[in-house]
Amino acid sequence: MSRNYKFNNPEGLYFISFSVVGWLDVFTRNEYKDLFLESLEYCQKNKGLEIHAWCLMSNHVHLVFRSIKGQKPELLVGDLKRFTSNSIVKSIQENPRESRKEFMLDFFKKEAKKSSNVKHYQFWRHDNKPIELWSNKVIQQKINYVHNNPVQEGLVYNPEDYVYSSAVDYAGQKGLINDVLIFRMYES
Repeated sequence: MSRNYKFNNPEGLYFISFSVVGWLDVFTRNEYKDLFLESLEYCQKNKGLEIHAWCLMSNHVHLVFRSIKGQKPELLVGDLKRFTSNSIVKSIQENPRESRKEFMLDFFKKEAKKSSNVKHYQFWRHDNKPIELWSNKVIQQKINYVHNNPVQEGLVYNPEDYVYSSAVDYAGQKGLINDVLIFRMYES
């Protein structure tokens, strides 16, 4: 892995994306989305996750965040991914209405066999590609990218109309996640 894709600054503000293996559209059901949101909020309250922007799409996540309370960012992201992986796979297994259950679980099992550090199901891809955000301009660009993702995908006309994103917070309303820290661009 290149040095460009590591968390080199433990106190840095980062943009990160991570996706479901095979880009499977898992987050089409609200119960799976809700499990991810619960995990984000848990990490905020208990692990030192400071969220500046987020967006949950059908098969991937974008996040602008900082790790506080001395937690290493890579461990924080690892905890978030591990917990959501386990809880969402369990929810898929137990969901009697999940028509894609067998397909998804078989796919996750096959992906796990390709990895030396996964025992049963591989839910998230291993690559995260964190990018440290070093200037107001770059921070604003990444936040705009995060919030415009649903617009680019043709899901909504305006970023703030997409429910599973912090764009609504930036539009002055209350979003699904508490305590999103709104980035305000200041003169440098």
